[in-house]
Amino acid sequence: MNKVVVVGCGNVGMAYSYALLNQNTNVDELILIDIDNKKALGHAMDLSHALLYSKSNIKIKAGSYADCKDAKIVLISAGANQKSNESRLELVNRNNKILKEIIKKTVSSGFNGIFLLAINPVDIMCYMTKKYSNFDSNKIIGSGTILDTARLSFTLSERLNINYKDVNTYVLGEHGDSSFVCWSNTKVGPINITDIILKPELNQIEQKVRNLAYKIIDLKGETSYGVGVCLTRITNAILNNENTILTVSTYFDGVYLGMPSVINKDGIKGVIKLKLNEEERNKLEKSKNILKQIIKNLEE
Repeated sequence: MNKVVVVGCGNVGMAYSYALLNQNTNVDELILIDIDNKKALGHAMDLSHALLYSKSNIKIKAGSYADCKDAKIVLISAGANQKSNESRLELVNRNNKILKEIIKKTVSSGFNGIFLLAINPVDIMCYMTKKYSNFDSNKIIGSGTILDTARLSFTLSERLNINYKDVNTYVLGEHGDSSFVCWSNTKVGPINITDIILKPELNQIEQKVRNLAYKIIDLKGETSYGVGVCLTRITNAILNNENTILTVSTYFDGVYLGMPSVINKDGIKGVIKLKLNEEERNKLEKSKNILKQIIKNLEE
């Protein structure tokens, strides 16, 4: 049985749950956990009433951490929301305390599946999950730069009037201000993007994509639908044993950060080591160092 547990019935957790109902997934049971049990129960009832017209036959209920014992995936989306003009890294101290308690309760249940994280700053939270759970790194996956990559594909498709599915690109590094686009490995069909768009405009596009989350938060107060669908894509890759490549937060060179990773039933099978140019290598190193410094400060 493919049981998925969602810890945190906020905007992201419920966008993910709703996306599971409306896509073809192999999820058999969905358990909702929230500090406000009445809220979790209400969401479970509301989602269940949509089953007749959805694409799934998922059994949905509000539950407790005891339900994690035989779960395949535990999604952690609980945590403080990112405020307007607040960086994801500024959230670290608030959300680390919440995360530690969640991991303790989840592991105590006997859970031995895969942690899927969507709590910011997600790369730091993945690292701390590894520390608190003592799980192998391959069993901890963060949403990472999968949504950043999706935003980039959409932006490039609009600019070129090309189907976004024909854009092959990667946003790497921290899911945050030090993320960067791997332009040297970005292609539209068989053509490298640098043969189509000049570097000054590529720089503008990169900055635009990096700031899209802040703009959405400014406009509506939070982001949820995009990441909810991205988390569903990761879930499908796990449950269907796809061995597919997604830019998730994965353990690489001592930290978790967004890298193209092969995902299957065991979690992260491996990281695709892209051939980066010198500028991209420097950006990746900068992003890693920023994350390492935050972790060092957090552990002191």
